[in-house]
Amino acid sequence: MTTTLPTAELAPPAKQAPATAGGRRRKRHSTPLTIAMLAVLAYFLLPLLWLLVASTKSTQDLFNTFGLWFSHAPQLLTNVRATFTQDDGVFVHWLLNTVMYAGVSSVGAALLAAAGGYGFAKFRFRGDRVAFNLVVGAVMVPATALAIPTYLLFAKAGLVNTPWAVILPSLVNPFGLYLMRVYAEDAVPDSILEAARIDGAGEARIFFRIVLRLLGPGLVTVLLFTLVATWNNYFLPLIMLNNPNLYPVTVGLSSWAAQAQNGGAGSSSDMLALVVTGSLISIVPLVVAFLMLQRYWQSGLASGGVKQ
Repeated sequence: MTTTLPTAELAPPAKQAPATAGGRRRKRHSTPLTIAMLAVLAYFLLPLLWLLVASTKSTQDLFNTFGLWFSHAPQLLTNVRATFTQDDGVFVHWLLNTVMYAGVSSVGAALLAAAGGYGFAKFRFRGDRVAFNLVVGAVMVPATALAIPTYLLFAKAGLVNTPWAVILPSLVNPFGLYLMRVYAEDAVPDSILEAARIDGAGEARIFFRIVLRLLGPGLVTVLLFTLVATWNNYFLPLIMLNNPNLYPVTVGLSSWAAQAQNGGAGSSSDMLALVVTGSLISIVPLVVAFLMLQRYWQSGLASGGVKQ
């Protein structure tokens, strides 16, 4: 006798998200999240928009026109030309000083942070945890609290009113060292280090030929953080430098603003417009540096997202 097996009941198919004509799933849209993102975008971009618009105005138009729109007679090129020629072109010296301070400090701080972070991550020595905890504790100390002690130390060493008074303190970056230590733990495999040592490579060669390449995205991150911090630093150069030819852009523009407010000697009626225009010019190198170096972040994230 033939036994007929009961037919298994088929489960209803799971509901899938509707697809578009190209086969892709339709993305969800959240109205509150969109509003929040637009608010954040406006928070960051409106000051830049105001700076761009204000750089096209004279001092009189800065007070008599709407802040987020251009005046009837824009004069951006006139303001730029006047900024570079004011006081015999001292703004150019300030800009070059800032490039030197920020460039040397960012590269030096990134290399020191990479070396220290790699050492804490891959080497064990007596007191390593205590030393690293001191570094983490130093992250919580504000830089302004160390400005006066730093000035006293540099005054004893005779380095006040020299470029080293701005560069040397900027080389110390506890947060960068902490970041590089965390990054080096996963980015630098122990097997590669052991293979290099077996092949006879010294520690210095391993660091400069192998480790620095593996730490590229983290190195660029520390470099950009230090570059922005040193470029925008105001209080440290203010107390360390008294020669206008050594001023960075931040201190130099502040001196122009003081002249505009006090009506001191050499100030003109359009001095405030020059301060605004100089502020716009000073952020252009930072934007260019970020756009040029962001590809290292993207490549680092992409290489870490696929496991071999």
